[in-house]
Amino acid sequence: MRRMEFQDYLKRDNSCSCGRVHRCEIDTIIIEPGALNQIVPILQKNQWKQLCIVEDIHTSKAAGEMVERLLKEAGLIPQVICFEDDFLIPDEIALAKVVTDMDRNTDLILAVGSGTINDLCKFISYKMKLDYMIIATAPSMDGYASNVAPLITNHAKVTYEASMPKAIIGDLNVLKDAPMNMIAAGVGDVLGKYVCLMDWKLSNCITGEYICQEVIDLVDTAIDKVMQGTEKLLSRDQDAIASIMEGLILSGIGMSYIGNSRPASGSEHHLSHYWEMMALLKGGKIELHGTKVAIGTICGLKLYEKLMQDLTDPVTRKQIQSDETVINIDHWKSEIKRVYMDAADSVITLENKSKKNDPYEMNKRKECLIRQQEMLAAWVKKLPDSEKITQILKMLSAKYLPIQAGVNRQDFIDSILYAKDLRNRFGILQALTDLNLVKRYAEELATEFYHL
Repeated sequence: MRRMEFQDYLKRDNSCSCGRVHRCEIDTIIIEPGALNQIVPILQKNQWKQLCIVEDIHTSKAAGEMVERLLKEAGLIPQVICFEDDFLIPDEIALAKVVTDMDRNTDLILAVGSGTINDLCKFISYKMKLDYMIIATAPSMDGYASNVAPLITNHAKVTYEASMPKAIIGDLNVLKDAPMNMIAAGVGDVLGKYVCLMDWKLSNCITGEYICQEVIDLVDTAIDKVMQGTEKLLSRDQDAIASIMEGLILSGIGMSYIGNSRPASGSEHHLSHYWEMMALLKGGKIELHGTKVAIGTICGLKLYEKLMQDLTDPVTRKQIQSDETVINIDHWKSEIKRVYMDAADSVITLENKSKKNDPYEMNKRKECLIRQQEMLAAWVKKLPDSEKITQILKMLSAKYLPIQAGVNRQDFIDSILYAKDLRNRFGILQALTDLNLVKRYAEELATEFYHL
């Protein structure tokens, strides 16, 4: 299979039909066997000398030790910061360790890892005005090429502006040996784009939010590349692994073009973030980001399917239209404090700013949703059936039910009701709230998932 060329996306202004000029500030992307051997020439070209490798005990074995050897053979002696955590959390403690341990003369951070390592390093790169390069160890998530970093701060999952890497190095000899659950997580992260793109189109239709069709097409290309390779992943076929990695990077480029995570993160990510926060707050097991996103994708697809059934039924649609949407804000705050616990204040502060649960705005959106139901139904018909996504995950021996990710029934119901409040972003979860359908759908999905 022919390797993808990324030059058309990098370091150039792309005038778009949406009226904006898109630009991705990454210098180099190399996805090929033996790509680690390209690191030293890149360093020499850019004259970086004071290097700091950031890794963990797993990524050190996967690639960090080899990177350190290659650097030393070239006369470069890097500082190494290695996290000993079995499952590293991107929180204030991890950030503080890198910042306090890093040599003050560092001119390049060499991140060796995937999601968490990358997010920590790109945020520190942004805050400290340092260049960074990512050496990918698993095709597990789409943040390699993005300009945002989701971190846990003050108990809440918050997405921050962050630096773009100067280079992304993906050695297929390393990537193909990543744990299969991490490879499946990468597939799950890309499959989530079905829901997030639908959410974006829905928001554009209902709220007038800016949208870019060319970026949508770019992310659709990322989905296609991943779908082409899923059947060969179990044999760790290099071309299939390359397709996953290329799809993940394209998704990240889409985020960099827009300047935020909208092209790659919708209601499926809100559910994933909520489940992760609950696990952290309650001391539960932390699942891989893409694993939770995949499960959230199945949930999102099922919610869209249910909504279209109701809106295309004349009797049900009439009932929905006649019900006025009203939220008791005091009760809502009480529920937010119950479900978000120590993170509740930041969620309430966001609502105070966004007013997305204002009754007038909710009823205005509801009327628009009902008016546009034929268009929405046409869009939903183009989505894959939720069962198709379930079968892909089963084929990869991946988790596909909330309970498999440690989400109990009550936390699942609460996530459908309140995960939307983590972001000021319109999608299927907010739409169902506006339509007074969210409680019924949450109970119906819980009955389906927890009785399988």
